[in-house]
Amino acid sequence: MSRIDAAPLTAGAFAPYGEVLEAEGAPDRIINQGLCGRFHDLATLDVLDGRAGISLFKAEPRSLPLRLEMVERHPQGSQAFVPMSHDPFLVVVAPDEGGRPGTPRAFLTRAGQGINFHRGTWHGVLTPLYAPGLFAVIDRIGAGPNLEEHWFEEPYLVHATA
Repeated sequence: MSRIDAAPLTAGAFAPYGEVLEAEGAPDRIINQGLCGRFHDLATLDVLDGRAGISLFKAEPRSLPLRLEMVERHPQGSQAFVPMSHDPFLVVVAPDEGGRPGTPRAFLTRAGQGINFHRGTWHGVLTPLYAPGLFAVIDRIGAGPNLEEHWFEEPYLVHATA
């Protein structure tokens, strides 16, 4: 079983797969009578043949090392995960190599980070690590298939950063 070490989630490392959603640095705009900073337009929603919608996902926690047996992708739309707690979660992605996932990469979020997967990005399932996770999910709502799964011939084992 091949080993994958999860790295801290950064915007630069994650850029090929999507955007990191976080309130870093100074806000773009000050609103609400000067009492609120707006971090504006952090991700692009990309939806084909449908509309963007907001759902809530409740996910059971998992632990590391994690046996990674499959990844999935959504060819009809981007998918954003915004945690509704301050608990970190694991993010697994893989480049597309001719319609199949390449070697996966793993990232550990820190409190206050969410992610937006580009349309068609291979990714692992929602993986809270320390407590049941509640996430706001912004993705495509529409008719027709929007899920492809790939099961690895040999699973990977994802570890925290060595």
